[in-house]
Amino acid sequence: MESVSNGVRKKATEKHHKAEVMIAGEQLRLRLHDTKLIKDRRYHLRTYPNCFVAKELTDWLMEHKEAPDREIAIRLMKKLMDNNIIHHVCDEYSDFKDAKLLYRFRKDDGTFPLNKDVKVLLWGERLYEKLIVMENSILKTREENGIRYHRTLLGCEMIDWLIQEGETATKKEAVELCRALLEHGIIQHVSNRHHFFDSNLLYQFWINFRRRRRLTELLNETPRSVQEYEDSPFCLRKLNPEPDNSSFLSVQPIKEIKVVSAVRRGSLISASGEPNTYYSSPGLGPMPGTGCNIKSVLKRPVTMEELLSPGAPYIKKTLTMVGDALGWGFVVRGCRPCHIQAVDPDGPAASSGLKVRHFILSVNGMHVIHLDYQTVSNLIVAGPRTLVMEVMEAVE
Repeated sequence: MESVSNGVRKKATEKHHKAEVMIAGEQLRLRLHDTKLIKDRRYHLRTYPNCFVAKELTDWLMEHKEAPDREIAIRLMKKLMDNNIIHHVCDEYSDFKDAKLLYRFRKDDGTFPLNKDVKVLLWGERLYEKLIVMENSILKTREENGIRYHRTLLGCEMIDWLIQEGETATKKEAVELCRALLEHGIIQHVSNRHHFFDSNLLYQFWINFRRRRRLTELLNETPRSVQEYEDSPFCLRKLNPEPDNSSFLSVQPIKEIKVVSAVRRGSLISASGEPNTYYSSPGLGPMPGTGCNIKSVLKRPVTMEELLSPGAPYIKKTLTMVGDALGWGFVVRGCRPCHIQAVDPDGPAASSGLKVRHFILSVNGMHVIHLDYQTVSNLIVAGPRTLVMEVMEAVE
């Protein structure tokens, strides 16, 4: 069988490091939202949403022992800037200045580049989460040549599982996907000798999406050993979320990592529904879209009784959409009934006719009008790739 060439191995290592930078940056963003260091700020009579002050952040990094000194803290933020994760709000500075200047995460203002590398990473994260939480998972501890490897899978089992789950339609597509995951440093052969094949070769995830990163790891170009598989002791969910507000990944000590509401299938759902994202995941979470703790797009509150009462100014529509590599492309918010908060204009949802302020009646035949948005989001993510929703649209 084909061995992994030095060129492929080197490229995968580089992409693996970039993926780790993205995940660490996303975990930092969520922590800063949680601690309210990121918030709307006024400067020269203008309000900049979801910003942080550079000097305050360097102080925070040292206070929370994420950096031993200011020099390291600045280097870490420069690393995030070089990887298009943060930027100056007006793009006046291409470098990170330890001063009273406003910076912002690109995922908070919708400028984060959704390129091929990011799409493959999000897809890999979603697959990882599905495999981790499912019963009788094909991820198992196995031995090869006297060495025990954690969370491994056989190439042929992975191919069959991808087709069974509707992730790919054919074996050829499944092999191509797994090869892309290997070339992007997401999975690898346990001894890093072979490329991906539909065979009994043993592979494992090179990236542990659930592990909480220390920012100082970003300055180390040498990838962590795949055997270091400790899970994060942090819950990837905002505790006690306020109704109708965006949920986002937070770092609160708890034993398990849970799946929270998602927007666009591709991440990590990480499971997580997150501001500015059309589907999230534990590590990466949100993508551009709506903003953190955003206000509801509804013009006024609507009750279930009002929505379903005879003669109400609403019409029922049945929409069918097939998720792409990233998901469906919409954000669910609200509680009894849930509504569509945002729609990706380039996603499957928009193509099917889904619009902002549609109310959700059912998901794949299950009535959900009495459920909150987190439950509805989880039902969508856990369901098949083909999504059928009944919605109510206001008659103008």
